[in-house]
Amino acid sequence: MDDKGYVGFAQRAQELLEAALAGPASTEMTVLIAHDGAIQLCADSDWPLDSLARERGARSAYRVSARNGGVRVEGREGLRTCLLESRRANVLLTS
Repeated sequence: MDDKGYVGFAQRAQELLEAALAGPASTEMTVLIAHDGAIQLCADSDWPLDSLARERGARSAYRVSARNGGVRVEGREGLRTCLLESRRANVLLTS
């Protein structure tokens, strides 16, 4: 297994998690990355991640979803998989 490739795959998942945590809570989004690096976004897809990636010819697929006050990123790239989850920080500002 190519460790360098896995690091890039996992790093993209981490970057997606951080972006989702920084933004407002939203619906489920699937991010597909083609072999040429083109990015395709699919909102609220109910397809299994590996099936959607295969159907669209994607090299990598990530599903980002908001759940129970947190964010979850599931990633697939061939036989590689990853799952990252984090809770949103509750910040209360008072004057």
